[in-house]
Amino acid sequence: MEDYLCEEKVYEKSEKERDLELIRSVIKAKMDLEIANQNFEYAEGDLIDYYTYQIKANQSKLDYLLKKVKDRALVLDMINEIGMRLNQDKAI
Repeated sequence: MEDYLCEEKVYEKSEKERDLELIRSVIKAKMDLEIANQNFEYAEGDLIDYYTYQIKANQSKLDYLLKKVKDRALVLDMINEIGMRLNQDKAI
């Protein structure tokens, strides 16, 4: 018989934590889309297809996340977005 260690309890995130995580995901998706667009500008050969698919995937993800934001009646404004971007950059 095997002995099992007790794992930490999993806790449910609060509404505010989920909203914050959603907003961070939107900001990250926008940044990923911007980077893919910039890379596409300089792509050559087979990389053109790669960045085209990456742009489409990032745009789909962003559209989905924005729909979630709208469904939750959250407001994204530029000041909060810029502040969160700066905080993310510091964390990385």
